[in-house]
Amino acid sequence: MEIEKGLHRNIAHSGLSPKPVSSSWRRWVKWPARLRLVRRCRIWFPTCFGTFLIGSLLFISAAWWFVCGESFLSLTQRLPAHVLVVEGWIGRPGIHAAVAEFWQRGYQYIVATGGLTSNRWGDEQASYAEMAAGEMIRLGVPKEKIVIATSEHTESHRTFESAVAVWRTLRDAGIKSKALNVFTLGPHARRSALVFAKVNSHDVKIGVIGWLPPEYKTEPWWRSSERSRELLEETVGYLNEVLLNSGRRSNSPVADGSSDFVQRPT
Repeated sequence: MEIEKGLHRNIAHSGLSPKPVSSSWRRWVKWPARLRLVRRCRIWFPTCFGTFLIGSLLFISAAWWFVCGESFLSLTQRLPAHVLVVEGWIGRPGIHAAVAEFWQRGYQYIVATGGLTSNRWGDEQASYAEMAAGEMIRLGVPKEKIVIATSEHTESHRTFESAVAVWRTLRDAGIKSKALNVFTLGPHARRSALVFAKVNSHDVKIGVIGWLPPEYKTEPWWRSSERSRELLEETVGYLNEVLLNSGRRSNSPVADGSSDFVQRPT
């Protein structure tokens, strides 16, 4: 409309007689007005004080995690139990510490669990659970006290698959316990406790022992690239488990279709 009025004014000043504007011209003029690509809206934006407060909270959270994150994840919360579950991937020093825990606390059974090793070098895959059980036998644990639970499919959800394998192993072996203690590497402890608790939600209470290698107690994590990577991975993994259930649809060991097998040391 403004364009049309401007045209009429120009014609009037020029002394020419106005000519009627065609309908096609009017449609062409109004077309950009109909095509609305942007619009005005009101948004909430923090004030200077609000920005400072939000930034302070984020900084304090990051600083706390930098100082206390590893100890927070390295949970140790034992329960009175006669079954000790050991995650076999923690390595030989960890297995030694788990066997010491087994003798000191008077457990009746020790369950070696874990999936298969990586085959990136093309070598034959081995079972972390079987390797851990072999080390336990070498350290003097009677074979009848050791139960092996190996999960075969561990490309993803390894901790969950191990928890399912343990649940099925104890069920098939007729070993009933009101509580289990899970022995694992420190920063992985809180996530392991959460996953095992989800799998055994209706049956067994879960305790956890976050074992820390001696070098963890003598120097901070940021001086070690391996521990730095480990802390980052466990932080993301724990948040993923808490918030998104690590992408799993179900935590039921019965509904899960993974293939695992139960084995006694020979």
